[in-house]
Amino acid sequence: MYRVLIVDDHAIVRRGMMQVLEEAGDEYFFGEAENGAEAIQKIQCSSWDVVLLDIAMPGRRGIDVLAQIKQKKPKQPVLILSSYPEEQYAVRLIRAGAAGYLNKQSAPEKLVDAVRAAVSGKKFISSVVAGLLADNLSNHKGIDEEQPQHEKLSDREYHVFIQLALGVPLTEIAQELCLSVKTVATYRTRLLEKMNMRNNAELTLYAIRNQLIE
Repeated sequence: MYRVLIVDDHAIVRRGMMQVLEEAGDEYFFGEAENGAEAIQKIQCSSWDVVLLDIAMPGRRGIDVLAQIKQKKPKQPVLILSSYPEEQYAVRLIRAGAAGYLNKQSAPEKLVDAVRAAVSGKKFISSVVAGLLADNLSNHKGIDEEQPQHEKLSDREYHVFIQLALGVPLTEIAQELCLSVKTVATYRTRLLEKMNMRNNAELTLYAIRNQLIE
């Protein structure tokens, strides 16, 4: 029997994942958490074969939760499930220790394959993510090659960058992250300086040219 902890702030999503996995024929014991703090508590108190972690949760986002899980239990397999396209977060999260990245629009059988790979100690790498990893490796071959501008950003700065590039207002970003607008504006100022850009339009153009958004 596989012990699976599902971390997502939507109950209907958690129930849907359970149904998909149960219908595959394997036996499961499920745990649920609707936010990062609850997930960390359950991971500390119990043993799990795999954690299914959404990254788009209010407050402490999945990226931060993944880092904390890996700090406390480095060998804990964590699969990331997200509505964000692979181009935006997959490489960054796999580098941070995720066992795989699965877009929520993927076919249900992909979730089953991902869980089976993770509980076997393997990484689940889709063809899309494999291509992104290969491109990323190619971009880092040269020792003297300059690091891409967006890779200079922290995880929180990177998320704000993507949201700004998509045209999301500061007030909405602040609400999503449970931060003040002033704090998000500080992140914006910092990332503009790091990327040597002047405004949101330049961020959007950069994101499009680097295929981070469409």
